[in-house]
Amino acid sequence: MVVGFVAEADADRVFHALADATRRDILTKVIRSGQSVSELARQYPISFAAVQKHVAVLERAALVSKTRRGREQIVHGEVTALRRVALLLDAYEAIWRHRAGRIAEIVNDD
Repeated sequence: MVVGFVAEADADRVFHALADATRRDILTKVIRSGQSVSELARQYPISFAAVQKHVAVLERAALVSKTRRGREQIVHGEVTALRRVALLLDAYEAIWRHRAGRIAEIVNDD
């Protein structure tokens, strides 16, 4: 099934990735400016391996991508994926607005 232009499995991965505050913070940082995994790891009170795992979750959700720069992997935010998430949320909002409109019609008819 497809929900608002995004397959359910994709939506599950995106919402799972965004459910964690550290991952949301990492995403915010790499949207502003690509950073190496090492640079990211220095900014958190967790291990390098934990940051790598967070980045991997974001990557599986297609919210970030990595490129090589010498020995480092640079993490970048993926605007296309964010637009797909926005379309999904817009679809949910449209459903909610339609339902709220129907409720208002029913109340006004009584």
